[in-house]
Amino acid sequence: MAFRTLTSLARACLRPAGLVLGLWLAASAAPAMAQGQPLSPEQRKAVTDLIRETILKNPEIIQDALVELERRNTVAQAEAQRGAVAAEKARITDPATSVIIGNPEGDITLVEFMDYNCGFCKRAMEDVTALTKADPKLRVVLKDFPILGPDSVEASRVAVAAKNQLQGQKYFDFHNKLMAVKGKVNAAKALEIAKEAGADVALLKKDMEAPATKAAIEDTVALGDRLGLTGTPAFIVGEEIVFGAVGQAALKQKIDSVRRCGKTDCAG
Repeated sequence: MAFRTLTSLARACLRPAGLVLGLWLAASAAPAMAQGQPLSPEQRKAVTDLIRETILKNPEIIQDALVELERRNTVAQAEAQRGAVAAEKARITDPATSVIIGNPEGDITLVEFMDYNCGFCKRAMEDVTALTKADPKLRVVLKDFPILGPDSVEASRVAVAAKNQLQGQKYFDFHNKLMAVKGKVNAAKALEIAKEAGADVALLKKDMEAPATKAAIEDTVALGDRLGLTGTPAFIVGEEIVFGAVGQAALKQKIDSVRRCGKTDCAG
């Protein structure tokens, strides 16, 4: 996955250790505090020494705390993202800021936030194409999410403007050819491929500069921020956000589950 931001591993690893110490200290101090008797310096040192000795003798405590913290963070993040997806449902599929391919009236929607310079998006393109061909009831919503620099923004301006001239399969073919480009994708390359797809380049250049084009991209980037998207590709199936090029089989399983029970995991 191509990431917008990176979380420091060292910083993440330091927090659980401090949490374990704090919890132990609080637990040890509780009886005295409950009686209105704060710990004396000698008692505090004794508690600290006991904690240190216990951790040194049982270092797996830190590992267990890390695992549990990661589990809780994952659960909390997933819940927050589900809430955000539900709240932003209309914005996510807004035709003004998206391109809809596949079956516009499909019973299941697969949303992809992508960047034309993201290698993993290029890999995922084949999965999305295969799913669209194999599932006549699938609606796919493409969202330009240019997070990898100025070239990506330029390419997205062309792509967003191109939907004024290219619709349906014509647009999807243009999208796939642009995604298949080896090396950097910028405005010049995107215009070249749009011309091959039959677009009027002069009109396309004019539309690239239109306020609506800029607004559509800015709206999607802001939406991605509200959804907590940290990279591309990012898919939305049902109310779940799926990060990365997870493969056709994994996406199909989630699509089938939503179709069957309304959730991406019918056993959950």
